[in-house]
Amino acid sequence: MALSMLTVNSLLDARLWRHPECRQGMRDMAAVTPGVMAWGLVTGVAMVKAGLPLGIALMMSLMVFAASAQLAALPLMLAGAPLWVVWLTAFCVNLRFVIFSAQMRRHLMGLSLPWRMLSGYLTADITYVLATQRHAESPVADGDQPGPLAYFVGLSAVNWTTWNLASLVGVLFADAIPTQWGLGFAGTLALAGLLMSLARDHQTLLSAGLAGTAAIAAYSLPYRLNMVVAVAAGVACGMLLDAVDKRRSVPGAAVPARVDASNDGLVSLTVTSDAAANQGRTGAPQ
Repeated sequence: MALSMLTVNSLLDARLWRHPECRQGMRDMAAVTPGVMAWGLVTGVAMVKAGLPLGIALMMSLMVFAASAQLAALPLMLAGAPLWVVWLTAFCVNLRFVIFSAQMRRHLMGLSLPWRMLSGYLTADITYVLATQRHAESPVADGDQPGPLAYFVGLSAVNWTTWNLASLVGVLFADAIPTQWGLGFAGTLALAGLLMSLARDHQTLLSAGLAGTAAIAAYSLPYRLNMVVAVAAGVACGMLLDAVDKRRSVPGAAVPARVDASNDGLVSLTVTSDAAANQGRTGAPQ
């Protein structure tokens, strides 16, 4: 078989869009779309009501695609903070995507560099959670087995479209949408529901609980570094619990030098830290 048939170099490859996993990804993302759209709407409203010019708000909504970074950078931009401060803040808020990319790279490395960069832009918290929950242990995506990549395409297509439509509605009709609606809390409820579906054992529950506690305890840190603290605490807890369980299952065996945290635990603590860190804020992570 020719090499071109064994690789998928583009997210527009017809094999991805025709694959059943693409449609499954669309259905799975549609199930959590109400919460995603609530966040998008709140983010769009927040940008305009904070005083950002309409044109800049529209451009930021389409190009940034990261509510946490947008909401963290917004007051700095309006206050005239140096550009490096705005960039540093957005960088710190989005450090969790380093962990996300490390988990997802095995299915994306067959893409060319420009398409991998676009995949990074399209990756969001819920996209990562759903993709790793379904395909963390699947064979590496390629032309013969494009399922994991097709699933990511389906998730991303629905998530990007619905988020930006909601955000643009928020930007264009900000004056007609009362802030008293509390739409941001709808997004938190959606994450809480997703968390409950992932919490399957004591390791996951303990790791997620520790992540949420760490996010709240470190809430006062600048640049929303409490998100990074929460993820680090949850990962460390998951790795420790995995090591203890493996040692118990093999009598006399030494604790491995490197143990991977369970995938369900990682995605659960990510969801928990996101929800906990954003209580009391306008908007939520995307």
